[in-house]
Amino acid sequence: MQRMNEEKPDSQEEVSRRDVFTIGNVLALPALMGAAAQTAAAAGPLRPGPEIYQSIGVEPVINCRGTFTIIGASVELPEVRAAMDAAARYYVQLDELAAAVGSRLAELTGAEWGMVSSGCAAALKHVTAACVAGGNPEKLLRIPDLTGMDKTEVITPRWSRTAYDHAIRNIGVKIIHVETAEEMERAISPRTAMIYMMAGGASQGGPLSLENVARIAKPRNIPILVDAAAEVLTIPNVHLQRGATVVAYSGGKAICGPQCAGLLLGRKDILMSAWQASSPHHGPGRDNKVGREETLGMLAAVEAWVKRDHKAEWTKWLGYLDTISKRLTQVPGVTATVREPRGLSNRSPALVVSWDPAKLHITGEEVAEEVARNKPRIALGGSENSIDITAWMMQPGDDRIVAERLHGVLSAKRSPKPALAPPAANLTGRWDIHLEFFSSESNHTLMLEQNGNKLQGTHQGDFSTRDVFGTIDGDKVKLRSIDRPPGDQIVFTFAGTVSGDSISGPVYMGEYLNAKFTAKRHAYPAQWSSIVIPGGPPLAN
Repeated sequence: MQRMNEEKPDSQEEVSRRDVFTIGNVLALPALMGAAAQTAAAAGPLRPGPEIYQSIGVEPVINCRGTFTIIGASVELPEVRAAMDAAARYYVQLDELAAAVGSRLAELTGAEWGMVSSGCAAALKHVTAACVAGGNPEKLLRIPDLTGMDKTEVITPRWSRTAYDHAIRNIGVKIIHVETAEEMERAISPRTAMIYMMAGGASQGGPLSLENVARIAKPRNIPILVDAAAEVLTIPNVHLQRGATVVAYSGGKAICGPQCAGLLLGRKDILMSAWQASSPHHGPGRDNKVGREETLGMLAAVEAWVKRDHKAEWTKWLGYLDTISKRLTQVPGVTATVREPRGLSNRSPALVVSWDPAKLHITGEEVAEEVARNKPRIALGGSENSIDITAWMMQPGDDRIVAERLHGVLSAKRSPKPALAPPAANLTGRWDIHLEFFSSESNHTLMLEQNGNKLQGTHQGDFSTRDVFGTIDGDKVKLRSIDRPPGDQIVFTFAGTVSGDSISGPVYMGEYLNAKFTAKRHAYPAQWSSIVIPGGPPLAN
């Protein structure tokens, strides 16, 4: 088993994680409606215990993917569950609890103050509200209508635009993204409420590093919020040391706290305004409730974090990967390399298992799909010629199960994949698509060019036009397009059957689940008229 130190910047690690999540190859992805039928247990009454999920017909997965929320992120520490259970037995005044916990978090981390939210996204939302309203309840209660307010804009580097900045936009602010320090200087105005940065990119050098942004923002008293959701907790906090005003963490990722909790560390006055904007107080944050159980569970997680033997945990994770590597490399043609990242985000060793798909007659994506759908279910990453196994959320004994499961898949004898069947139709031209979502309908357009079994063209959606590509195999059509609004992406994977001048089937949209589509060849007017080119301006309108 080879090892390599990974020096990929945190920003690239974080973008990779979020891109994969949005595309939908997390499990690779259990949310596809109907797929559960392959793995579901017999449904019945809820039975608390080791098979609580199976009792209602849901088959759990072994997490070799990392801290993805869609599969539960992390397993809460025993200390966390004990604190939450104890907290649930008594009543407490939540403002008093927040003050005590804020003070204790400050003691533990060295930050000026701390706050527990209902998750990292909620943390971003509350801090944005704090920077817009400044603790003034008359302003707070008008959010997201910012008419007449002075702080209405948030500046962010373009590389910090992600799906998670919806939490910031929910306050009603205008997002201004910039690419250079000069653009940031010009973007700052009396309307600037704060600057938002993803932790990975902020930690790197360059004109928009956290240190450089702080030099621009601090003389103007503009707060800087750093999103460190998937990072390990550093004490003293590296982001606060580099100039951040507030830093936000997910409670249920590396820290292994409550799944419905986030952690905020930083300047006390802003965090007090953020707490004011949070439940149980009425206003824009009332929908992001954090209970006394999560609050003390999060504190327990931080208390445990400062005592945990992180070096021993790393050694344990490497042991899991070694077990898997030794078993899988017994398959002829399979190699394995351990990747040990040095950054703070998603900080876990991972095993990259590679092979030649032309020899084993299976791709990494197909392996990921196979083990995602069938018991024992395993969540891992897959590409054309490899799979990635991330160690840090695996539980004792998972390594042996994963090793045997994957050995069985990779060592299975397979015939070469047959060539695509001759196309049953020529799909070149315009197709009008009718989409049926859960509770609405929409009309899109495809412009296709066909070259043998290959398809390419454009997909006109509700708001944008993007490239589309795919194949036709007999009468089976597969097409994929990716819509990329700022910070987001939506993948449309069409799986249809051709019948005459119609194509129909499901549409898989990753985390946004499924829809149905029917595409019909566009009917152009039957009558053609001649066109006269004018020789000059018209003599009448």
